[in-house]
Amino acid sequence: MIVVFTVTLALLAAAGLLTLLRLLRGPTTLDRITALDVLVVLIVCGGALYAAVNRDSSNIPLVAAVALIGFVGSATAARLVERGERHR
Repeated sequence: MIVVFTVTLALLAAAGLLTLLRLLRGPTTLDRITALDVLVVLIVCGGALYAAVNRDSSNIPLVAAVALIGFVGSATAARLVERGERHR
C-alpha cells in the first residue's frame, strides 16, 4: 500500500511543479487564476493523502475549509476578471 501512496505523492508533486510553471509563465491573468485554483486542489489532495497515510481524520475539517476558501477565491477572481473584460 505504501507504493500507491508514494506514486500518488510523486504525481501530486509533478502536477504541482507544472502548475507553478503555469502560474509564473501564464500569459494572462485568467491563466494565473486557474493555476492558483489547481494549486489549491493539489494542496487539498495532499492533505487528504496525508490523512489516508496516517489514518488520522483530524485534519479533514482543515482540508474542507481550504477547499471552500479556494472555491470562493476562484469564483471571486473569475468574476473580477470578467467584469474587467466587460469594461474594455
